[in-house]
Amino acid sequence: MNDQQEIFPDKIVRGACPLDCPDTCSWEVTVKDGRAVDLRGTRDHPYTRGSLCIKMNKYLDHVYAPDRLLHPMRRIGKKGEGRFERITWDDALSEIAERLKRISAQCGGQAILPYVGTGNMGFLQGEAGVGQRLWNALGTSVHSANICSRAGSVGTVYTMGSRHGMDPEECRHSKLILLWGTNPLTSHNHIWRFIIEARAHGAYVVVIDPIRTRTAEQADEHISLIPGSDAALALGLLSVVVELGAEDRAFIEKNTLGWEHYRERIAEYPVERVAQLTGIPEEKIYALGKRLATTRPTSILTKMGVQRHAGGGMALRAIMTIPSVTGDWQYPGGGATYSTGDYMQGNFDRLFRPDLRPPNTRTLLMSRLGENLLQVDNPPVMALLVLSANPVASNPDQNKVRRGLARDDLFTVVVEHFQTDTADYADLILPTTMQPEHADMLNAYGHLYVLWNEPAIPPPGECLPSTEIVRRLARAMGLTDPCLYDSDEDLARALLDANHPSLQGITFEKLKAQGWARLNYPSPALAYPHGFPTPSGKIEFYSRKAADDGFDPLPTYIPSEEVDDKELARRYPLALLSPASHYFLNSLFANKPDLAKQAGPMRVVLHPQDAAPRQLSSGDTARIFNDRGEFYAVVEVSDMVRPGVATSPKGYWPKLNRHPANANATVTDRESDMAGAVFHDNRVQIVKSVVLEKFRGDMTD
Repeated sequence: MNDQQEIFPDKIVRGACPLDCPDTCSWEVTVKDGRAVDLRGTRDHPYTRGSLCIKMNKYLDHVYAPDRLLHPMRRIGKKGEGRFERITWDDALSEIAERLKRISAQCGGQAILPYVGTGNMGFLQGEAGVGQRLWNALGTSVHSANICSRAGSVGTVYTMGSRHGMDPEECRHSKLILLWGTNPLTSHNHIWRFIIEARAHGAYVVVIDPIRTRTAEQADEHISLIPGSDAALALGLLSVVVELGAEDRAFIEKNTLGWEHYRERIAEYPVERVAQLTGIPEEKIYALGKRLATTRPTSILTKMGVQRHAGGGMALRAIMTIPSVTGDWQYPGGGATYSTGDYMQGNFDRLFRPDLRPPNTRTLLMSRLGENLLQVDNPPVMALLVLSANPVASNPDQNKVRRGLARDDLFTVVVEHFQTDTADYADLILPTTMQPEHADMLNAYGHLYVLWNEPAIPPPGECLPSTEIVRRLARAMGLTDPCLYDSDEDLARALLDANHPSLQGITFEKLKAQGWARLNYPSPALAYPHGFPTPSGKIEFYSRKAADDGFDPLPTYIPSEEVDDKELARRYPLALLSPASHYFLNSLFANKPDLAKQAGPMRVVLHPQDAAPRQLSSGDTARIFNDRGEFYAVVEVSDMVRPGVATSPKGYWPKLNRHPANANATVTDRESDMAGAVFHDNRVQIVKSVVLEKFRGDMTD
């Protein structure tokens, strides 16, 4: 073989990024001698266009990391110590099967709780469906994944009937773009090229966010509001539109329900009042309202961070009404988008098989994991199965979660790639494959493409796909329903076997050959070309369904519970936000050396007006605390946050910090208005640390 031949790869295999990001990039893995040697974005994919993000550019280093779990492990120390010994798959599966059968016989299937997170977003291997048939067959407690997007989804559906929204790519045609509570240069970067295209044709870009993010730095205007006041701002902007007589009366008459009632509600939020509620100067609110009233088309791009507070569902309800008043839904480049997930209309009943589940099984909220493990009874949770998740790092009320996981009588199995904080509490750890090593199907919540991930390389050690782990566990338990043993291809075909226009012409064979396919919607895709899937068939300013569910039938502003509590605000005067890190994805990559070095030590950012009376300077170590817990971080003094607000990014593994905690030690586990989590309703006090010596680390990116 000559030198030129030696550089040729054995093969190039198409796949897709599995992580919790709107972009769900299409990628290609170059394989040489059975080893993945290169990973890049698929060049002919209309959205990915050949590039990946900073987190994924060296993803193969993570795949081949020396600390990766390669064999089943059994705990030999106390829970939380992280001491394990290697065992065989047969021993591990036999022990799990025996324990689950005993628990089910003694307490019923609901004493078993599967906890599946967003470490993998695939329909086969991840949050979207792994193990669901088995959980249904066992009659386990239903795991309600409410942490990420629940409140905003519910609020959007009350207004629009679904989460469809506009096709985000169509913002290329917009003349005004509102990036509301989203930071795409960190967590949705492929949309930026469409924003650049719009700007080249004169679009004006506004970022609405309490933090001056990377994206806000690049925008034409940044509007910093009090955390959780988004609904008030939306209603205030509409009050300007109505004052100027710029509502699209023809669109409203034809396509909406309850305008006269909603107009009265909007009148309750004049600019003067909204300025007080949001902390935004009156002239800024009026100027943006006037721009909104006079600019067509306008697009609003928003994501999950905007709804993680007490009134999160109502905030999305209100935001989604803006293009309904201005009529922007009818124009290419007009409308709003929260999640595109509902565009994919697969046969989920065939995939999940809900018919296997006994009636009246209980539902336990993801955000209440600590409470579920410590307080739920009749029956108590006796077995916890954790997949694609690290709840010790990612869940609210971190200390309560730790106490729950430390129960001696709780049988915990963690399916993982690395020994996380949560894995340290496991009785058994099972090693699973990473994305280049297994098959999967994915859709996105930031674009309109469905993707197939073809396995490119063999799994290392004894790692197994999560789907295969579930099949082997079913066999070890002696379950006989044939559907529990369907192959990954069988599962994918079941999902695609849907009589829905979105999947028309998308076969398994075509998807596997191409690696991706656009869902069957026209381009440009107007959000609702065939009417609105609400009870009335119209956009519902007034929602009878919301009223029946116990909510105000009209969009309104719900203040933060902790901000509104005067005594609590006195004791804990700062609102703490925990936005996405530029270098981690949720808690993924916090153990990856190069990204951890770039991220630097865990930080807390304070405005100079808040740092000065606390005698805090950049580089100091601070204690951040409230009644729920505490964590320590390096101080950065900056006006990137408004006075009264502090920020510390999420994603750090507690055990990798000098003090083993992160911001979630201070976050409450109560729900928002529409059952979401409230990570950003968090009052804290911050003082200079006298316990830990000063951290040393690079304070720059």
